[in-house]
Amino acid sequence: MLSSAQAEVLSLSLWVATTAVLASLLPALAVAWFLARSRWRGKMLVDALVHLPLVLPPVVTGYLLLVGLGRNSLVGSWLAETFGLVFAFQWTGAALAGAIMGFPLLVRPIRLSLEAIDTRVEAAAATLGASPVWVVLTVTVPLALPGVIAGMVLAFARALGEFGATITFASNIPGETRTLPIAIYTFIQVPGGENEALQLILISIAVSLSALIVSELIARRVKRLQAPL
Repeated sequence: MLSSAQAEVLSLSLWVATTAVLASLLPALAVAWFLARSRWRGKMLVDALVHLPLVLPPVVTGYLLLVGLGRNSLVGSWLAETFGLVFAFQWTGAALAGAIMGFPLLVRPIRLSLEAIDTRVEAAAATLGASPVWVVLTVTVPLALPGVIAGMVLAFARALGEFGATITFASNIPGETRTLPIAIYTFIQVPGGENEALQLILISIAVSLSALIVSELIARRVKRLQAPL
């Protein structure tokens, strides 16, 4: 049985990770499309920038977010005054940190799925009178759906387990930014908190495994629907 504090941590973590994935999905689709279909020579630099969070220390990413979007920064103060949108030391900051750290894992499977699509199928749909937007919606996206699902699951798991960037940018505020990994770290530092930390560790493992199993079932279902009769 979860305590009220553990239930709060779990619900907040799920909310933050889900928000991170949904908020980054459309940008990830656009970037993956650009990397898969563009012939611009400079796309190698874009690809490197997309994957930069994977090789940078997460604390560095969190610090850059704090400098760029903190309350005293130019962009952060403008967002707060114009839209009332605050990231630093808020759950929104935790979601943003999770989205950035998981973005490479979201883009790559989608890009690989797009690159695997036979463009002749899209061309055939276009010759039958479908508009470019309709071709994307009815041909490209359905064919790339397994990659989209895989990317969403990987990004969700990464956001759920994000620690360094989150604690640097959003801090460790109970009920606001204390997600699963931060709560586990907090309980480990408290004498006698090992049992609560172990419970949260088991919960995080169960949630991650459940997400992977569900995504695999969905991917198999999609492949069956895509298979020719």
